[in-house]
Amino acid sequence: MAKIFVYDAYTNRLMTYTLAESDPMPYSTGTTLRVREFRGSSKSTVLWTTVAAMEAWNLTRRQYGAGIPVGYAFKRIWEGGHGTTSQHYAGVAFDVGQSTTAANRRKIYNAANATGAWGYVEPLSMTPTWVHFDRRYGKPACSGTTAGYPTCRRGDRNTYVLILQDALNALGYSTGTLDGVFGARTESALKAAQRAFGLTADGICGCQSWKKIASATVGIGQTRTVIDP
Repeated sequence: MAKIFVYDAYTNRLMTYTLAESDPMPYSTGTTLRVREFRGSSKSTVLWTTVAAMEAWNLTRRQYGAGIPVGYAFKRIWEGGHGTTSQHYAGVAFDVGQSTTAANRRKIYNAANATGAWGYVEPLSMTPTWVHFDRRYGKPACSGTTAGYPTCRRGDRNTYVLILQDALNALGYSTGTLDGVFGARTESALKAAQRAFGLTADGICGCQSWKKIASATVGIGQTRTVIDP
């Protein structure tokens, strides 16, 4: 069983589900994407995504017209396997088509592009044995890039807050919970981390805070302070 957070940007709500590995992901159409497929190689007991990412998946699957084999979708930041600010950690990115042919990968790529629903579909020249697409949201905290994570501050709620809480907990700065809601405990934990990294302790996770915290957390493994709700 897995606990799954789904962020709805339309209503600014985080919904929770408890599902079996063979169950369809929330908001996915039929059985086109099961929990185990979204999980991929992650060992986590909790997963997260967004309504928008699931809607983009549905459109791509419909446009392609056949099953899309998923290699990697969700990872928690301390599990690693991707870059320091990967959208996989936000639960809004997919690497697919690894087990199919180059011709089929091009069809999947074309289908993803045709939907217009993804924020980014990586050029096939950069992904010769898979297709990557993601439905990121928010303006990146670091200027001069379309990638990266948005600034997070008290009052926010979304899957980027979940990444931040997860990273802080893994590093030993307890947020008290893992719920995707940036409250007083998360702010206090962030300020403690900022002081430790020599940053201004303003309780706002901007560009430099994301760089320091993400770089320190990616791939370190599940520490004893990680929270599994």
